[in-house]
Amino acid sequence: MAAVKENMMTKPFIEKVTVNVCVGNDKPGMLKAEKLLKKITEKDPVKSCAKKRLATWQIRPGLPIGYKVTLRNEEANKFLQWVLDSKGKKINSSSFDEFGNFSVGFHEYLDLNGIKYDADIGIMGFEVMVTFSKPGYRIKKRVLNTKRVPLRHKVKKVEAIDFVKNNFKVEVL
Repeated sequence: MAAVKENMMTKPFIEKVTVNVCVGNDKPGMLKAEKLLKKITEKDPVKSCAKKRLATWQIRPGLPIGYKVTLRNEEANKFLQWVLDSKGKKINSSSFDEFGNFSVGFHEYLDLNGIKYDADIGIMGFEVMVTFSKPGYRIKKRVLNTKRVPLRHKVKKVEAIDFVKNNFKVEVL
């Protein structure tokens, strides 16, 4: 009897890892956030601007409120491995959304393995968001003949959990 081949189009992969620091309406905090992201990712961060008005925090649309860095391919895998090792190889299942994406937060950047305290940055936290995809997702981003990805082809929470368990040896609680 022949072995059943697995369809390559159904295998999820990491599309991108986004590292985010949000400080709100704080100019010195913005400089610290930029230094922090440069230090941990070794990439130039991009400003994140507010989309809505929040009067209690004095935030208006277009105001820079944080920085982010997007990592893809091998850089994303290496960074994610480092982050998960620092977290003790454990993630809560509630960190995953219904489409398999997950996020991990750090209260202090000092929780990362191998990072020393920097007086210029102080104590600052950040978030790491992981976005999963499958081959064929390009149909929703292409210019001509754009279509939506069918629900049966989207990454499910169970598939993402299995991917993380198998590839990063992480325990999902």
